[in-house]
Amino acid sequence: MKKLLAALTVALLATVSIGAHAKDWSTIRFGVDASYPPFESKGSDGKLAGFDIDLGNEICARLKAKCVWIENDFDGMIPALKAKKFDGVLSSMSMTPQRAEQIAFSSKLFNTPTRLVTKKGSGILPTADSLKGKAVGVEQGTIQETYAKTYWEPKGAKVVPYQNQDQVYADLLSGRLDASLQDAVEAEIGFLKTPRGAGYEFAGKDIVDEKILGNGAGIGMRKEDTDLKAKVDKAIADIIKDGTYKKLEKKYFDFDVYGS
Repeated sequence: MKKLLAALTVALLATVSIGAHAKDWSTIRFGVDASYPPFESKGSDGKLAGFDIDLGNEICARLKAKCVWIENDFDGMIPALKAKKFDGVLSSMSMTPQRAEQIAFSSKLFNTPTRLVTKKGSGILPTADSLKGKAVGVEQGTIQETYAKTYWEPKGAKVVPYQNQDQVYADLLSGRLDASLQDAVEAEIGFLKTPRGAGYEFAGKDIVDEKILGNGAGIGMRKEDTDLKAKVDKAIADIIKDGTYKKLEKKYFDFDVYGS
């Protein structure tokens, strides 16, 4: 009798285990911080728009899945992903070694540089010496926050984190900040090329640090969801191969955002 019960228990556990791994991906939930145009933003009508949004919707369409977008502060993305609030982070998340220890990443979606923005004529440069005693705004949880706190804060810069990028620009405009560190493409299209960014400019050159800044952005997923990663990677490869990527890219950029 005990052997029979043991056998039934093993069989039941095996069934539960198989069921747990046979995930139904007919709906895919993406976490997004909609304060980073042209990659992700929210219009006055409340609808999400941007390059990441278009890519996500295209991926879902190819997987015959319903796309559900869940807004979340960027610094809470990985904890929320692990807590199964959503299935993937599709919000310009750079693929760094530190993040890869916690989550899996899809194939690369794009690769854009990091740059410092300052008031025109300020003379500020993206160096520890130049930023000593200066206030630099960053979005919480970003690679830019990590970079600034690693290299500039110990040398006397004041690194000020914000919940979203809109808040960074608001304090830059008000004079509470001397500079802002963020993705260069977002800064150019979402700020410098808009009326509110008229008095501001990039300071210095692109900042390169693969260990902290990574080598491109991808979709963050839970490590155990290997089947979802395989499906998403195939969809990304197909989108690039058949020219859909270039078509979507042209809506937002006049240059190659995929990068090397």
